[in-house]
Amino acid sequence: MKRIFLIVLDSLGIGQLPDGAVFGDVGVNTLRACAQSEKLHIPNLLQAGLGNIDGVDCLPKTAAPTGAYARLAEASMGKDTTIGHWEIAGVISESPLPTYPDGFPEELLQPFRQATGRGVLANAPWSGTAVIEQYGQEHMHTGDLIVYTSADSVFQVAAHEQVVPPEQLYEYCRIARRLLQGKHGVGRVIARPFVGTPGNFKRTANRHDFSLEPPRQTLLDAVKAAGLDSIGVGKIYDIFAGRGLTEHVYNQSNAHGMEHTAAYARKDFRGLCFVNLVDFDMLYGHRRDVDGYAAALSAFDRWLGGFLPTLNTEDLVLITADHGCDPAYTASTDHTREYVPLLALGKAVKPVNLGTRKTFADIAATVAELLGVPLDTPAESFAGEII
Repeated sequence: MKRIFLIVLDSLGIGQLPDGAVFGDVGVNTLRACAQSEKLHIPNLLQAGLGNIDGVDCLPKTAAPTGAYARLAEASMGKDTTIGHWEIAGVISESPLPTYPDGFPEELLQPFRQATGRGVLANAPWSGTAVIEQYGQEHMHTGDLIVYTSADSVFQVAAHEQVVPPEQLYEYCRIARRLLQGKHGVGRVIARPFVGTPGNFKRTANRHDFSLEPPRQTLLDAVKAAGLDSIGVGKIYDIFAGRGLTEHVYNQSNAHGMEHTAAYARKDFRGLCFVNLVDFDMLYGHRRDVDGYAAALSAFDRWLGGFLPTLNTEDLVLITADHGCDPAYTASTDHTREYVPLLALGKAVKPVNLGTRKTFADIAATVAELLGVPLDTPAESFAGEII
C-alpha cells in the first residue's frame, strides 16, 4: 500500500472486556448506548461491517460487507488515551500508569507550587466541567491553579484564560511534566483552559496534552525511520510527545479533523496518516451525552461516505478506537474498559471477518507490513487476510 489512513474514533468501545470488573466497569458498551438513540444513522459503517463484528448485537448485520472487520481486545493494563494509542502503535504496556484516587502527594505539589509561584485548588479526582464550576470563582480571585485528576493517569491543570493565558498555562504544564517522571510518570499532563463567569464557565478548544514518551519504538518511529511520511492529525502529536512524526496538525473539532484528513488525501504522500477524533470522548462520552455521541457518529458516517470514493487503489483506511467511554454508564464519568472495533476499507480490501484479536497492536503489525517497514512488536499482522 502507498497510503494508510488510521482513524481513531476516540472512545468508541463495543462491549466490556472480560477483565472489565477489575477496572470498575460492568455491563459497559459505548456502541450499544449509541444504538439506543434516534440520532444514530450510520449506513456506511453498517455496510462496512460494523454490525457484523464479533459480539456486536445492537446493530443490524449486512449480508455483503464492503470491508474487513474485527473486534480488538486491549492487552495493556489500562483504559486511557495514552496506553490505548501506544498499543495501536505496537507498544503493549504490561504495567498500569500511576493513578491518584486520593489526589497528588505533597512531594509533587510542593515543588510544583514553588516552580509556578501559584497555589493549588481541588487536588482530587473530578469531572472537568464540575471542577471549574466548584473552584472557578476562587481561582479567579486568588490566581491559584485548579489541579485535578480522574480514574485515568492524568495530571490536569485548569485556569481561566483571563487569569492565566494559555501559553502561560502550557508552561506550567511543562513544569509538571518534568516533575512527573519515574514512579509518578503519569500518562498525560493536560492543560484545561476555560472562559466565562461563575455559573457559566466553559472549557475552550485550547486544551493541550503533554504526554509521557513511549518506552519503546512505535509504529510512528518506524515509519519515519524508513523515510516515509508519518502524519499526525489531532492529538496524535501530543499523545506520542512529538516523537515519530514528520508533520502534524491540531484539530479544533471532529469536523476540523475530518477536513484535515480529506486535505491530506488530496496530497501526494507515501506512508501513514494517523488521525484522532476526540469529540466522541471529550464532548459526549465523559459528559454522558448519548444523543450527542450518536449524532457525532452519524456525522462521521456521512463524511466517510464522501471520503472513501476519493481514494486511490493503493490507499487503505483503518477505523478503530482506543478505549470505551460509555455515555449511558452512570457509575462514573470515566473511560470504560471495552473491546474496540476495527474496520478496514479500500479498493484493494477483501471483505473478511478477522474475528476477535488479542491486541490493538495487530494494527501496528499490519500497517508496518503493508508499508514495508520493520517493526518489533508482539502482535500478529492481518495484512495477508485483507489484501
